[in-house]
Amino acid sequence: MKKIKGFLAAVLTTYLLATIFVSQGNLAAVAAFGLPVDFTVRLQAAWHDMTHMVTLFLPLSLIALLIAFLVCAWLTKRFPVATAILYPLAGFCALLTLIFSLNTVFGLTPIAPTRSLVGLLLQGLAGAAGGFVYYQLVAQAAVSQAERA
Repeated sequence: MKKIKGFLAAVLTTYLLATIFVSQGNLAAVAAFGLPVDFTVRLQAAWHDMTHMVTLFLPLSLIALLIAFLVCAWLTKRFPVATAILYPLAGFCALLTLIFSLNTVFGLTPIAPTRSLVGLLLQGLAGAAGGFVYYQLVAQAAVSQAERA
C-alpha cells in the first residue's frame, strides 16, 4: 500500500508541476508579444491547465512513470544502483520519452512549450520531481530497511 500511495503522490507531483510549466510557458509566449500577463491570469491559466489536461495528460504521465519506476525497481534488485539518483532520473526520462513519443506518433508537438529546450527540460524536471517524491516516500525507506537487516 505504501508503494501505491508513494506512486500516486509521484504522479500527482509530476502532473501538477508539468501543467504549471505548460501554462506558464504558454503565457511567456503571450507576454513576448507585449500583452500584459498579471499574476491573476497566471493563476487562472495554471488552474485551467490542471483541470483540463487531466483526462489525457495525467493518464499518459501515469503510464510513463509506471514503466520508468518498474524499470528502476528491476535495476535496483539486480545492480548496486543509487536509488536517490535513479528514481528522479527515471522520472525525467519518462516525461521526455512521453513527449518525444507523442511527437513521433502524431507528427506534432501537442504541448507547445516543449518546442523549446527550456520547456522540454521543465517537463523533464517535473518528472524528476515526481521521481524524487517516490524515492522519499518509498525507495528511501526500503534502502534504510535493507541496511538495518
